[in-house]
Amino acid sequence: MKQKSIARCSFALLVLLVPLSVFAETEAVTEASADSAAPGAVEPVRPARPTPPNRPRPSRAEVQAMIPEVARRHGVEEALVRAVVAAESNYDAHAVSPVGAVGLMQLMPPTAADYGVTSVEALFDPRINLNTGTRHLKRLLRKYSDDYGRVIMAYNAGEGVVDRTNSRVTYLETLNYTEAVIHHYRRHGGTAPTQAALAQVQTLRGVRNTGRARRLLKKYLDPSLLSLKVKPTLDVRYLNPALHDVGPESKPMFELDTTVIR
Repeated sequence: MKQKSIARCSFALLVLLVPLSVFAETEAVTEASADSAAPGAVEPVRPARPTPPNRPRPSRAEVQAMIPEVARRHGVEEALVRAVVAAESNYDAHAVSPVGAVGLMQLMPPTAADYGVTSVEALFDPRINLNTGTRHLKRLLRKYSDDYGRVIMAYNAGEGVVDRTNSRVTYLETLNYTEAVIHHYRRHGGTAPTQAALAQVQTLRGVRNTGRARRLLKKYLDPSLLSLKVKPTLDVRYLNPALHDVGPESKPMFELDTTVIR
């Protein structure tokens, strides 16, 4: 009888310990997952930036001499191609941006791949880069019905951003870029209407600044400072303005409750 009692106690103890061991194992897994997501965890390795070729880069004069033929071939205004090249790379065929845009017209490899250029090395070739970037401009001009402001914004920020925001892109980089390209375009003799695009940039700067001011107010202003309470100074039956006496001896109908102002 005593052995049966001990056996029953042992079984009961086992029943209690098994869930506890499972719980402990679950906790260990959870902690390990939390540790792997901690700020000090190793992030995925980003692809290396493209490396310019080990060969002399073409001069500014050589690049400028290529542009008229490329622009004519694709039916894009020469002044626009020159403006984009000037703003994007300042005629540096070996330029590489921090995000991996390559060459004269700072093409991202996925964008170039849409036009059949799948080799990053090829994008350092000035003629290939100019042809690919100009083809991209031509497609944007066709999509946005020759609206230079929208085309320039889309070239910088991407079509998805322009379409999603209904052309109200407020990225500071895009606003600065759009102005720069339009100024280059005008200096190179461009004649398409661009004044409306410049005016829109100024409007969007205001929208951006207003949004930033609101975010700062929300972050730093203590809303409790705006909570003011008032208390009546007269009998309730005299709170009707029509019954309120006016004169040097009269009291204000309400006054601030200074006990709640911190």
